[in-house]
Formats: sequence, structure tokens, C-alpha cells
Amino acid sequence: MKHVVKFFDRLEDKIRSGLSRYPLTYAIIGAVGIVLFWRGVWHTADLFSFMTGPVTLIIGVAILLLTGLFVSFFVGDNIILTGLKHEKKLVEKTESEIHTEADELHELKQSMETIKRELSEIEKTLAKK
Repeated sequence: MKHVVKFFDRLEDKIRSGLSRYPLTYAIIGAVGIVLFWRGVWHTADLFSFMTGPVTLIIGVAILLLTGLFVSFFVGDNIILTGLKHEKKLVEKTESEIHTEADELHELKQSMETIKRELSEIEKTLAKK
């Protein structure tokens, strides 16, 4: 089972990597996949007589609320966070802004690693006393 999961994980990475170079094609393929998935869910729900419109609405909202997906699905976490921080959306940022943010994150990571090493040294010094 582990090998099967690993195979499909690598396959997904390769496909995503290839498709990311062609965003419009990626979006169309993704849209078709999503529509077909929901079509399958819809037809499966039709097999059960109690799945009327209001019942499915209530069940769907309950599932989304209980799993915490309601707001993030319909609005999106990134949109909420960028709105709170008054930031631009990723698609509105220039390439240089994205590289600048990546550089800042790299510097923060290095700083955190330095602090971690220094704390480790302090702990060793205190343990000796």
C-alpha cells in the first residue's frame, strides 16, 4: 500500500509540475475534474429517495460547518488573510515582489535557525552548572 501511495504522490508532483507551466490548460483540466466529481456526487445522492433539496442543503452545510470548510471554501483563506493584512492578492503581485517576499522568508528562517542554535548552547551551558 505504501508503494502505491508513493507512486501516485510522485505522479501527482510530475503532473502538477508540468501543468503549472500552462495555467490556462491546468485550470481547464482542473475544472473538468471538479465538475465530473460533483456530477458523480450528485448522481449518487439521487439514488437515495430521502435526499431532497432541503435535506441535502442542510446536510451539506452541516458537514462544511463541522469540518471548518464553509468559509474557506466559499471565500478562501488567502483572500481573508490578505484582506485582514491589506495585502495584494498573489495574482496582483509582481514577480519582483514575490521574490522579495521569498528572500525575506529565507532570511527569517536563517535567523530562526541561529536563535535555535544559540538557545541550544545556552541550555548546554546551564546544564553544566
